[in-house]
Amino acid sequence: MQLPNKLYSYEESTLAMLPVAMRMLTDGPVDLTELYGRMKPLLKDATDFLPVMDCLYALRKVDINDDGEVYIC
Repeated sequence: MQLPNKLYSYEESTLAMLPVAMRMLTDGPVDLTELYGRMKPLLKDATDFLPVMDCLYALRKVDINDDGEVYIC
């Protein structure tokens, strides 16, 4: 997880991606791989997607159903 500091600006941090992911889920549940595909151009590295999803899940903002779809809680 990249937090804003001397090395990473806010725009490059995981925190900046949280509202982006939430906006992508406003229309309803989205398949996890589709969500990754939508966010991929915005991410610096493929491994940056997992901390975003971990944070949103830990904050109880998103959940995943049995069909592998992510939705807003």
